[in-house]
Amino acid sequence: MKNSIALLCLLLVASCYTTEHNCKDFKTGKFKFEHEIDGVKKVTFFERNDSIEVETFEGKTDTATVRWISDCEYVIQKKHPKTNQEKSAISMKILTTSKNSYTFEFGIVGIDSKQRGTVTKIGEINTK
Repeated sequence: MKNSIALLCLLLVASCYTTEHNCKDFKTGKFKFEHEIDGVKKVTFFERNDSIEVETFEGKTDTATVRWISDCEYVIQKKHPKTNQEKSAISMKILTTSKNSYTFEFGIVGIDSKQRGTVTKIGEINTK
């Protein structure tokens, strides 16, 4: 009986917690994505508007189209792919948001394998 009450209390507390999803705050802007490749910290900077994302990684800049499926999901497709792998579209899903960052899940469209990362918003895009 004690275990049942404890479990019920735990479920009630967990159900009251809601994950923050202010995805619209991250549709446009300037962003930074820090990640590791073979144990080495790498940083990607990118700017995104409604339909275009411009990414800079290790001094190389690339452009992709952005197609929003919902406020929290979108698909990017490189505009000028150089390899077969770059021709594949990548699905992005924002899982949680905070004041200046979001955690997301991403993977190649049509493949079940997904990875996660966190992006930090570092500014707004100048629209003038």
